[in-house]
Amino acid sequence: MEPIKMNKAVGPRPVRELDIHPSAVVHPSARLGHNIKIGPHSIIGPDVVMGPDCVVGSSVLIEGNTTIGRGNRFFHGAAIGSEPQDKKFAGERTFVEIGDNNDFREYVTVHVATGEGDQTRIGNSNLLMAYVHVAHNCHLHDNIVLANAVNLAGHVEIGANAIIGGMTPVHQFVRVGAFSFVGGASRLPQDVPPFIKVAGNPIEVAGINSIGLKRQGFDEKELLNLKKAYRLLYRSGLNVTQAMDRMAVDCQLTPRLEEFMAFIRRSDRGIVR
Repeated sequence: MEPIKMNKAVGPRPVRELDIHPSAVVHPSARLGHNIKIGPHSIIGPDVVMGPDCVVGSSVLIEGNTTIGRGNRFFHGAAIGSEPQDKKFAGERTFVEIGDNNDFREYVTVHVATGEGDQTRIGNSNLLMAYVHVAHNCHLHDNIVLANAVNLAGHVEIGANAIIGGMTPVHQFVRVGAFSFVGGASRLPQDVPPFIKVAGNPIEVAGINSIGLKRQGFDEKELLNLKKAYRLLYRSGLNVTQAMDRMAVDCQLTPRLEEFMAFIRRSDRGIVR
């Protein structure tokens, strides 16, 4: 890892020795930063790179070509960097990349990608609750909450600040937009546009995620604009193409609305209706 940089204002950052339980197995080729704690019976593989200030609980497995940033926590029984559950996988060199300050609660599983050189990516400040599964080639952005037993199939993308309720399976290649909310025990076979709420099996839309957006600092003018776009898409009787054309005329084309429209245009699986 990179050496500690001096800060003239506050002096050097204090450094503690690695705290590795005697029963843990850490491969000598693993690259570990400072201030890392590794609990009993955990295993760190040879190709793991782990940044400083991480905490690895008991009976955690971190293997594969896995790179981990600063300040992540791995709770009991988490398994990170294992081979994907994908029959196409043939032992090619693939990766897991994890950012900073994520929590991986009990028995979370994260698999490396399928396809030479490809990655499974997890950003920063995400909370993955107990028994969450992140399959091969998934991409999780920042500040996401996945509640207990959310299961992501391969190639799923979750936008920043999204929340998915517990026991929700997400179909492969589905995209969940930023700031969206998915109710617990739902089933997601199609894309969820940004800023909206969905729930149920079969899935149903339930309006703009107003409470979540207010908590994230969206002002009333932006909320009203997004609500107008939502009504055109879901309550006007127009098809998607017609609704998009009307949005361009009837709504103010703010960056958030343009994000909403761009997401819909890029949808390969179609959006939830």
